[in-house]
Amino acid sequence: MDEERALYIVRAGEAGAIERVLRDYSDKHRATFKFESTDEDKRKKLCEGIFKVLVKDIPTTCQVSCLEVLRILSRDKKILVPVTTKENMQILLRLAKLNESDDSLEKVSEFPVIVESLKCLCNIVFNSQMAQQLSLELNLAAKLCNLLRKCKDRKFINDIKCFDLRLLFLLSLLHTDIRSQLRYELQGLPLLTQILESAFSIKWTDEYESAIDHNGPPLSPQETDCAIEALKALFNVTVDSWKVHKESDSHQFRVMAAVLRHCLLIVGPTEDKTEELHSNAVNLLSNVPVSCLDVLICPLTHEETAQEATTVDELPSDKTAEKETVLENNTMAYNGMNMEAIHVLLNFMEKRIDKGSSYREGLTPVLSLLTECSRAHRNIRKFLKDQVLPPLRDVTNRPEVGSTVRNKLVRLMTHVDLGVKQIAAEFLFVLCKERVDSLLKYTGYGNAAGLLAARGLLAGGRGDNWYSEDEDTDTEEYKNAKPNINLITGHLEEPMPNPIDEMTEEQKEYEAMKLVSMLDKLSRGIHIF
Repeated sequence: MDEERALYIVRAGEAGAIERVLRDYSDKHRATFKFESTDEDKRKKLCEGIFKVLVKDIPTTCQVSCLEVLRILSRDKKILVPVTTKENMQILLRLAKLNESDDSLEKVSEFPVIVESLKCLCNIVFNSQMAQQLSLELNLAAKLCNLLRKCKDRKFINDIKCFDLRLLFLLSLLHTDIRSQLRYELQGLPLLTQILESAFSIKWTDEYESAIDHNGPPLSPQETDCAIEALKALFNVTVDSWKVHKESDSHQFRVMAAVLRHCLLIVGPTEDKTEELHSNAVNLLSNVPVSCLDVLICPLTHEETAQEATTVDELPSDKTAEKETVLENNTMAYNGMNMEAIHVLLNFMEKRIDKGSSYREGLTPVLSLLTECSRAHRNIRKFLKDQVLPPLRDVTNRPEVGSTVRNKLVRLMTHVDLGVKQIAAEFLFVLCKERVDSLLKYTGYGNAAGLLAARGLLAGGRGDNWYSEDEDTDTEEYKNAKPNINLITGHLEEPMPNPIDEMTEEQKEYEAMKLVSMLDKLSRGIHIF
């Protein structure tokens, strides 16, 4: 009934009546995502009627109402086949300002039309294979990049940027050819990186260092959504970027990694949005060549260095200057380096472990990232070693028992998911400089057996990668307990009582004679059981 009334007015009514009836339809079906199959034909005709209205000279408010209803109807895949034509796609491109290369975004009154057009295109491209093919024919990716360049430095049109980026993400997700076009022809990597810089309001203090205001306000919801969409689009653009061939590529990846470092050190409007933002940053960092990840840490400023030296002087004499210190501005310092971003990644990893579900999707990316960072960058590995595997003092409990990060990771070494337990074991192995004896000290042989068998190291030794030869220092508590530690379980066991101590002399003599008799039978080949 709703479709019949709307269709009648759309076909015969004037702009004001069309706007009213479509606004009523939109209000009623705003949360509708499943449609009755009996009204499918009516919805198809309504879509066709709306496109015919959109080519007319109608007020902006009427255009918005038409596009809102079209967005709702485009959630139904079944009705899109007859309405997804090149002509209709071009109508939406025109309304979204994607056809006008020289037109600037000056008319604020047109912004709602642009946003609703982009939303419609997102739904149609996602739900229609024909639209996906037409997007290639119409060179939609290039048009979207051109629109981004118009608005990349203008914060009051975040909604336009957000849905432009979402559509760019969908295109690069559905078409691998578009990823290459974005990367090389359209210069998508620097463009999307600049979008992130704008969303985060980054102020550079050095080539790869940005100013961090620890007391600043969180990102707004619009800025956060825009940044998340940019991160997702960048992930698709860089998904195959494991090797750097040119110096310009290396520089661009370092800039992007520096922007992602900034991203890790800021917060969104809510805890959930912050986690989503950081999760997408972690995924993107996994695509950055490992040689460019050194910008995740940076030297301390002169003030921070002086403060770290003062803090170290106040430590007990058994502490070393390389131990991590927390400065007054909450900066995590280690060996003269700012480790804030790595500390955020470590906390993010622990939160994902504590969730207890979706380990493969939620945990393995950050574990893999920390593993590669530790393998390639000495300072990162040493900092993580101190955080995850501090010198052993209490060895009365099994390595997998407890609430420390080490305990949680050791428990993952025997997880049912092969990929999860492999990457957890690999991370700890790298922190131990791929030395079997060091790994066994922290995990026990039983927990490490899977990794060692896969590496052919059950008999001991070390992995293939080279690490510095600085020696681990054992605590006095560990040295005293070491002779009584069970190598299989990795913890201190109380010595078992000697059963002979409680026997009388007659019982001892009886057991001795029994043993002699058994040995005699065994020597003569007699089966004694």
